Amino acid sequence: MRFTKMHALGNNYVYVSTVETQLPSLHLAELARRVSDVRRGVGSDGLIVIEPSDVADVRMRIWNADGSEAESCGNGLRCVAKYAYEHGLVDTGVFSIETKAGVVEARVHIDCHGRVPSVTIDMGQAQFGSSAVPYTGRHHGDDVPVDIGGVDVWGTLVSVGNPHFVSLVDHVDDDDVLRIGPRIESHPDFPERINAEFVAVKSVSEIDFRVYERGSGVTYACGTGACASVAALARKGMVGNQVTVHLLGGDLDIELRDDGHILMTGEAVTICDGDYIV
Repeated sequence: MRFTKMHALGNNYVYVSTVETQLPSLHLAELARRVSDVRRGVGSDGLIVIEPSDVADVRMRIWNADGSEAESCGNGLRCVAKYAYEHGLVDTGVFSIETKAGVVEARVHIDCHGRVPSVTIDMGQAQFGSSAVPYTGRHHGDDVPVDIGGVDVWGTLVSVGNPHFVSLVDHVDDDDVLRIGPRIESHPDFPERINAEFVAVKSVSEIDFRVYERGSGVTYACGTGACASVAALARKGMVGNQVTVHLLGGDLDIELRDDGHILMTGEAVTICDGDYIV
């Protein structure tokens, strides 16, 4: 199976295009677990398959490292856009990508060599609260607590196609992400699990960000999480419409348009091409 490994701010996946190679007969969840294994596979945060689409220019499906299928992935979308343009799957710089969460618009930024170093994705509008995020706790509204060892940790429920719990902290602490993140991600109040974000506001145009991703654990970046965090903070009046998000793997630029749409701009990088022997 021919594959390309790509990353966006260190959030790396194995990408397979069904236009250019044949998938093995393995169940794709099992294939995702195998290729993600850093010792016996390629090593990645998961598997992304690029396919033809009946409703968009291309289709993206994503499996986390544990084999669970996700609705969307901001960093994955940017890499899919780069791949689609550079491999001739599309012939224009603005095109659509189908995800399990719906169709988004991609705009590739092309350098003088015809390559794509960065991409802007229109992630659509954020939705808030228990009506948007699968949640079975007792509280209602945008902000809810989860009981972690007898202590309530508060966060904002946000969906940008996939579910997020955005927790505001004084400063981001990697130890807290490792200690609290997995307990939020798998908390019984979230029947479909959840992405846990920890964010600290530095100014109206700048935030620090860490994440414990559903199905993948601590990752260097989460594009949907960055969008969800900015949307949650803007709703509280804590940031403006143009925000730089500092992630473990680098920076993302997030813009909130007047119509509520979230534009995410950041890098997309090819690491290598190879053949995976099943």
